[in-house]
Amino acid sequence: MARLAELDGIEALVARARGLVRAEVLEHVRLDASTRLPIYALRLGPDDRSLPTLGVFAGVHGLERVGTNVALAWLRSLVESLRWDAHARARLESCRIVAIPLINPGGMARGRRSNPQGVDLMRNAPHDAVDRVPLLLGGHRLGPWLPWYRGPRDAEMQLEARALCDFVEAELFESPAAIALDIHSGFGTRDRLWYPWARSTEAFPRVDAARRVVELLDRTYPNHVYMVEAQSDSYTTHGDLWDHLFMRHAQLHEAGDATLLPFTLEMGSWTWVRKNPRQLFTTGGPFNPVIPHRLERALRRHLALVDLMLRAVHNHEVWR
Repeated sequence: MARLAELDGIEALVARARGLVRAEVLEHVRLDASTRLPIYALRLGPDDRSLPTLGVFAGVHGLERVGTNVALAWLRSLVESLRWDAHARARLESCRIVAIPLINPGGMARGRRSNPQGVDLMRNAPHDAVDRVPLLLGGHRLGPWLPWYRGPRDAEMQLEARALCDFVEAELFESPAAIALDIHSGFGTRDRLWYPWARSTEAFPRVDAARRVVELLDRTYPNHVYMVEAQSDSYTTHGDLWDHLFMRHAQLHEAGDATLLPFTLEMGSWTWVRKNPRQLFTTGGPFNPVIPHRLERALRRHLALVDLMLRAVHNHEVWR
């Protein structure tokens, strides 16, 4: 099969940023007897996991290629800044960046939302929602022939979901202040910035800290494009990976000595479809900008948001 352009992009970034970016293959996803695709993890900054850390993640849903491309666009911009900007280099002496730009390479190669086994990775954590979830959309056990399939009951998490969770636990859980930004597309006509929960309409336990980070965004970029809300304001789901990771982190840090804030950027892909309805009938068209200038706009549109998340991590005393 043809190589994935997004995997080529990750490898090109690592090659160009040698000495700045450290890469590791977490797992290989098997497509068939002869094809295995890597899940790459990237690290920038010191190896000290007790430092404030920003995690950037994308490609959980294989159809949402634009998320991986936005993550790569920001990482390329950062790497180029590190070559000439002394302030950028100084910041990375006291905080860290970790990333998995493409969590579901098998789904992306197959042109599907799920992984090759038909499982929606963002419904694959072992917990159920506390509140009622939308039919099918909230996750189900009926079978992989329907979207939003959670996987078999009482089964282990899928390889890709385990790789993400193991990586986050290893790289973010020891940090006193960590922010994770997971980049998606495909919901509505607005770009949304979600903080947890997906499992419940009750208030997220660290909602005050999340709102203080949002306040930094509002004050720094008062004309930003994002609708900021709890994910449950839009819908609730079973098995959300970030809910799962937050709950595990909370169990380990009952004293409140560390903070993990998972945010989700949900780019509103319906705007792209409305402007170009024909792309609705192409693979991936409902979730990605197809016309080149719209893709370029998406790639530059969110750089300031990810930069702000990095600055918030570096200055975590302000919101913790």
